[in-house]
Amino acid sequence: MIYGMIIQRLSLQSALDAALARAPAVALLGARQVGKTTLARKLARERDGSIYIDLERQSDLRKFDDPGAYLRAYSGRLMIIDEIHRIPSLFAELRSVIDERREMGNRVGQFLLLGSASLDLVQNSSETLAGRVAYLEMDPIGIEEALRAGLTIDQLWLRGGFPDSLTAPSDANSFYWRQDFIRSYLERDIPLFAPKLPSSLIGRLWAC
Repeated sequence: MIYGMIIQRLSLQSALDAALARAPAVALLGARQVGKTTLARKLARERDGSIYIDLERQSDLRKFDDPGAYLRAYSGRLMIIDEIHRIPSLFAELRSVIDERREMGNRVGQFLLLGSASLDLVQNSSETLAGRVAYLEMDPIGIEEALRAGLTIDQLWLRGGFPDSLTAPSDANSFYWRQDFIRSYLERDIPLFAPKLPSSLIGRLWAC
């Protein structure tokens, strides 16, 4: 039974630690539901003083009514900002804060940035944080990670590498999860690339 299993992403966690050790900001990229938030929360628990902010929560969103003051109040601590694309103007403020801290000798490990809209995250960070941000791609669970967790290649092949699909209570649950995920992807993400195409047409193209 694999339901409820937590699959350790040890190689990715090591890569994330290394990126934070060489850059002031790190953007963690990857598909929705691939495990970015789970990894970020784990990092926040393990690093004393780390602050995790989820901009999907109104209480956290309100903290950035004065973003400059809030960011500057936690100098010297890793701040993890999830769903950062919700405040595009925040990137310019991050640049200013990063440069200020650089002048004080705090040059690395300041911010971890996540967002389900990876295109927005890449565009805003590359335009505003050039030379200040490192990028790390989080892929679905691979063969080595699955085998290390005691899973079989057949299980990975059938259910795919998304954690919730791979560790679902049954093959049927895994199938329904993937159906729901694909529908959400077609209706919410694909229109960002082709906004004039109806979702029904996109669905037919996907199935071809």
